[in-house]
Amino acid sequence: MWQGPIEKLDEYRYRIPRNYREDMKEDGILYSSDRMLDAVLSDNACEQIVNVATLPGLAGPSMAMPDIHWGYGFPIGGVAATMFDEGGVISPGGVGFDINCGVRLLVSEMMDHEVEPFIRRLADEIFKNVPSGVGSKARIRVDPSQLNDILERGAGWAVDEGFGYPEDLRRMEEEGAIEGALPEEVSDRAKKRGLPQVGSLGGGNHFIEVQRVDEIYDTAAAKVMGVRKKGQIMVMIHTGSRGLGYQVCQDKVRDLEGLYEGHGTGFRSRKFDITIPDRQLVSAPLESREAQSYLGAMRCAANYAWANRQLITHWTRRSFEAVLGEAGLDTDLRMIYDIAHNIAKEEVHTVGGREKKLMVHRKGATRSFGPDHPDIPDEYQSIGQPVLIPGDMGTASYLLVGTEKAMGATFGSTCHGAGRVLSRTKATRNFDPEKIISSLGKKGIYVRATSKRVVAEEAPDAYKNIDEVIEVADGSGISRKVVRMTPLAVVKG
Repeated sequence: MWQGPIEKLDEYRYRIPRNYREDMKEDGILYSSDRMLDAVLSDNACEQIVNVATLPGLAGPSMAMPDIHWGYGFPIGGVAATMFDEGGVISPGGVGFDINCGVRLLVSEMMDHEVEPFIRRLADEIFKNVPSGVGSKARIRVDPSQLNDILERGAGWAVDEGFGYPEDLRRMEEEGAIEGALPEEVSDRAKKRGLPQVGSLGGGNHFIEVQRVDEIYDTAAAKVMGVRKKGQIMVMIHTGSRGLGYQVCQDKVRDLEGLYEGHGTGFRSRKFDITIPDRQLVSAPLESREAQSYLGAMRCAANYAWANRQLITHWTRRSFEAVLGEAGLDTDLRMIYDIAHNIAKEEVHTVGGREKKLMVHRKGATRSFGPDHPDIPDEYQSIGQPVLIPGDMGTASYLLVGTEKAMGATFGSTCHGAGRVLSRTKATRNFDPEKIISSLGKKGIYVRATSKRVVAEEAPDAYKNIDEVIEVADGSGISRKVVRMTPLAVVKG
């Protein structure tokens, strides 16, 4: 339970002042509401906000989005930006182990009443075509040379191999491949783990959902993204870089840990002028060899994740064709957008009235760039970047857009999901998977999962209320809600 100071700034923001601890270099800013605050204060996430505020070269506060909960080093929902020209650092804990875990949203012209009679067959076909579950292996095999291409070219590799369309790439963050990927910085062990898994969903909170449009809040913005009416069918895909990304993080954290010594709440680098309060915040100066090694490998894992989601998209499209094409339906699934929510990126933001190059860490947080930003597709310039926020299993998900306010307040960032309130271990003790599946079935939601344990881990009551999280994101102005979707079918590992 958090025992330190917490000051309410306005309806949706709270501050932990920088004078709380002498090693803090900036305030901690928490986006939340009175209703959700107790859940945030009940774990160690606020302590992690404070710890992040001690990192060198910060460009502004250590921030936490409304879906915040305890994580590795940074809280999940954490955002921090460091400056290249003022001693900033990169910290792998600010990205996490599932590098470029992210979300993709597809839209169709089909309506719920057309698809519902086929929903079980459709979900079973997707489950058959997209390998899922912990340790699952993909249906394609790539050799080491092809894997290096994937690490450098991301989703572009998949499209060139016939898994999707060139227009898909335009509607992805970084067009599906971030520059600066260095396959030589990825260990042989990480590559070995990645070889059999590209094109697989994995387990945990990863999913494919067939959704219906439940509510439209902004008809003009929705229309720009291809959403025109309630009941329209959408597909959301949530997964990341699988074992390759996990191994990249583990390798680079281990390398950096070897440069630090200390115990308890004090660790000092033997090589750099850096002291940290938590070993999980091991960091390196942005211009250092160690930082460049991590960033080169992290970008490879991010590109792997974009290729992974592209392959899954291809097989999801084929599943729709197989089940619904025979019914004479238009099964075309068009890309709305694809975003990362565990990544660190070089971006230019205004700091103290001047444009500065920053390294923006988003750990369980989504980019939320406003209208007219050059890094978003031309068709979205008038409305802002699409922001995709999945809920927990069986509840709503949201399509929002980025805002100009986010650019100034959060380095163009917002939340990434509902946010856990129970650990996976506690959830498996508290919830019966058969009862969850039955309960969701009574609501018209079909669940197809590899593991019953995962169903218990991902129980709706293990998460915050997604509607309350979105209320904070929308109410604070760091993203603006456009469409609410609810599931018809959930495919999980």
